[in-house]
Amino acid sequence: MNGKRIMFDCGMHMGYADHRRYPDFSRISKSGDFDNVLSCIIITHFHLDHIGALPYFTEVCGYNGPIYMTYPTKALAPLMLDDYRKVMVGRGEEQQFTNENILNCMKKVTAVDIKQTVQVDKDLLIRPYYAGHVLGAAMFYATMGDAAMVYTGDYNMTPDRHLGAAQIDRLHLDLLITESTYGKTIRDSKYAREREFLKAVHNCVANGGKVLIPTFALGRAQELCILLDDYWERMNLKVPIYFSSGLTIQANLYYKVLISWTSQKVKDTYATRNAFNFKNVQSFERSLIHAPGPCVLFATPGMLSGGFSLEVFKHWAPCESNLITLPGYCVAGTVGHKLSDKTTKVDVDKDTQIDVRCKIHRLSFSPHTDEKGIMDLVKFLSPKNVILVHGEIKNMDYLKGRIESELGLQCYYPSNNETVTFPTTHFVKADASASFIRSSLTPNFKFVKDVTTETAPVQVLDERVTQGILTMEKGQKLKILHEDEVLTITGTEHIEV
Repeated sequence: MNGKRIMFDCGMHMGYADHRRYPDFSRISKSGDFDNVLSCIIITHFHLDHIGALPYFTEVCGYNGPIYMTYPTKALAPLMLDDYRKVMVGRGEEQQFTNENILNCMKKVTAVDIKQTVQVDKDLLIRPYYAGHVLGAAMFYATMGDAAMVYTGDYNMTPDRHLGAAQIDRLHLDLLITESTYGKTIRDSKYAREREFLKAVHNCVANGGKVLIPTFALGRAQELCILLDDYWERMNLKVPIYFSSGLTIQANLYYKVLISWTSQKVKDTYATRNAFNFKNVQSFERSLIHAPGPCVLFATPGMLSGGFSLEVFKHWAPCESNLITLPGYCVAGTVGHKLSDKTTKVDVDKDTQIDVRCKIHRLSFSPHTDEKGIMDLVKFLSPKNVILVHGEIKNMDYLKGRIESELGLQCYYPSNNETVTFPTTHFVKADASASFIRSSLTPNFKFVKDVTTETAPVQVLDERVTQGILTMEKGQKLKILHEDEVLTITGTEHIEV
């Protein structure tokens, strides 16, 4: 885009605890002069794989340029970032950034609303669109000079209990960059998944077992709490449901304030009750880890990537009556990714191996769209080029084949550090004169009959050719004129040779 660069998201890899957790920022600028290289940073939502490196990049590496995200993302991101900081400290790792760093980073952020057009500089324009996925998540449309593109971040093309489906205008695009997490998966009915989840949880607690649901405090936690809270009310169950983190109490306050970003169903019921006031969910004390009796526990972080969820896993996994439910996608390298139904031994770190005897239940409650949703979005936007990111190579390769063969679009899935370039398309708006439009509408029929056979029907051809001359008078818009108009304006005679 005219030599300038936009950074879309500034996340971290949840599977690493060394230098690989953060992007290699030296590839942006060897000298560290990031402000003169980047036009801006755009953050699509508050998940750590999209925002986890931002305080490090601004407060440690020194980036001071513009940062844009939606209002809910700006409100909720500090909670996620500080929770992760505490997990790092709890694991005995070197602290990458402080709480003060997080607060200073957020002061540099400009919050934007859905469909608000922002002129970043004289060449760059951006506009967010509702993405579903989590509260405040947005796809971003960007134009710079002649080039136009959309970066989806993570999105969901179907509504759930607390969020609506992604929505975007039909746009003229040179490029669409889309996530592909579930690029080779067609999900079954949402209601079937909910029934399966509720049945597994109910069976476990009915037999005296404990259920551990490792989840991030924002997003799936609220979705599943609504689901379980309603089910507990209907079934009149008295088994305690806990949440391990005070973070969720804070998050639920924000969810109540930001009700306009939720699903229509949540908005409709808001007059009588707030969907985020959970009657059956209470705070969990560390001493309850070894308490007898059944319970359900939501523990952070998701993916069993460390923190309290991993601590509880170590205690509960060896018991056959317990259940670990993994509600979403787990990144390679995390304990959640290592688990399967037949797992018996899991290395949680280089010094600790856990004997896993509990039941493992994977459920696709992930807020990402599936293969059908990705294809629907690509088809709707019909960009000149598609780049697939945020997915496994086999999924991206499969999607690339479908996009190219079924939609006829160029598709790429570049590796890390690989550069992809392609030309942009220049669109020019022009008015058309009434005379030119009339000439375009006037038919020029020609009747053709195959003389070699008497029974052949007469073919009717329309040999109309739309020809005009593009003109621009000083200080006025481009205009397409009929050739006769141009002759009149220029005082030139029509000459046929």
